[in-house]
Amino acid sequence: MGETAGNYTAHAEPEPLGSMTLYPVPESVSRARRWFRKFMARHDLACSMDDCVLMISELVTNAILYGESEEPWRVRVEWWREGEALRVDVHNPGFPLAVRLRHPAADEAHGRGLGLVDALSDSWTVIPSRFGGTAVSFRVDAGFKPS
Repeated sequence: MGETAGNYTAHAEPEPLGSMTLYPVPESVSRARRWFRKFMARHDLACSMDDCVLMISELVTNAILYGESEEPWRVRVEWWREGEALRVDVHNPGFPLAVRLRHPAADEAHGRGLGLVDALSDSWTVIPSRFGGTAVSFRVDAGFKPS
């Protein structure tokens, strides 16, 4: 199961595998799913591509809904290999303290995105983005087959 924000630990030196920059519009969620699948198809993933795509969808959706800036801005998605682990970072101009795991009531329509990330990833974190704003990351420890 995933860890809550703040318990995320770095592992092997990250190797960049790909990235994309998206407009903060609803159509960008499907674009992120398509591009991640396209770029990662050539890698020998050991983890579920569908689970990763679902987590990316949730984090990009959150970035679009909750990112805030007075200037035009973009959502940045990056994916990395760390040894046998896969890490995905989603950057937006929002505030790190505003990101939290919710436990919505059964009749609430929203608020389950980070819960899905928590359930499907081995760990996740919220940190200040190197671009300014927030980076929400998830990690799947057995993301790649051993070399």
